[in-house]
Amino acid sequence: MTDNDVTILTEELVRGMAPARPASGHKGTFGTALITAGSEYMPGACVLACGAALRSGCGLVRVYSEKRTLDAVSVTHPCALQSLRDGMPTGVLRTAGRLLENADSVLIGPGIPADDLNIVPLLDLFIRKPVKLVIDAGALSAAAHDKEHVLPMLRHREIPAVLTPHPGEFARIAAGVDGILPDDPSETAARKLAMKLKSVIVLKNSRTVIALPDGRLFRNDTENDGLAKGGSGDVLAGLAAGLLAQGATPEQAACAAVWIHSQAGLAASAKYGKRAMLPSDLEEFIPEAFAKAGWN
Repeated sequence: MTDNDVTILTEELVRGMAPARPASGHKGTFGTALITAGSEYMPGACVLACGAALRSGCGLVRVYSEKRTLDAVSVTHPCALQSLRDGMPTGVLRTAGRLLENADSVLIGPGIPADDLNIVPLLDLFIRKPVKLVIDAGALSAAAHDKEHVLPMLRHREIPAVLTPHPGEFARIAAGVDGILPDDPSETAARKLAMKLKSVIVLKNSRTVIALPDGRLFRNDTENDGLAKGGSGDVLAGLAAGLLAQGATPEQAACAAVWIHSQAGLAASAKYGKRAMLPSDLEEFIPEAFAKAGWN
């Protein structure tokens, strides 16, 4: 259904966005998600994104991060593959290039500080390659600091990137972009930014908006203040990357991830309460959200 030229996300709409899941498939059939996330003092962001990507149904999840984060992933998600992100940008980029050869989607940003030595070179590499891409958190802030370089590259991508800003990150990205008031994180502003950057913009808020490069808008009308906690966005980004790896389009992955994330949040709040629920609880309820959408 539509409301003022906005399509509201519903169970029926998301049902048709499920990536194909043939019974004869194997791990290669269902894609590989490469997650570049985490840092010494924020390993949890990568753990949350990795868990959501694993639960999404993709065949393999590879985490490219520093040692402390990899140690945390080893404990929490032993199913994930690991590669050490260490050293100067030249070596980090060389390894990333090799990992890209076997990646169907990439997530960059959760838990990486915007001033990390490697984040801008990695972001540059991932944007230039024809791979499905989710840009979140620290990578968004890094892009905002270097927008004269990064934003034009986004506009020329053959596959639209998925950007997942909260209002503050949206303001930093949108500042200076013609026709957009950065302190107005509205549906109209999200639409304009998506069209200008030729990217999918997932503007996270109490009612998250998904704006597409062709001007279409989707909105999730399920409000849940239990999701208003650091880490919820990392789960959303990991889920989107996992769906992309399985063959979902950027539009499908963004819309489905937002709806599934919100439904998992409702289930978590029903069990733990909105005040007490944690972003780490969401992974437990992703299967329930899939079932509600009729995904096998």
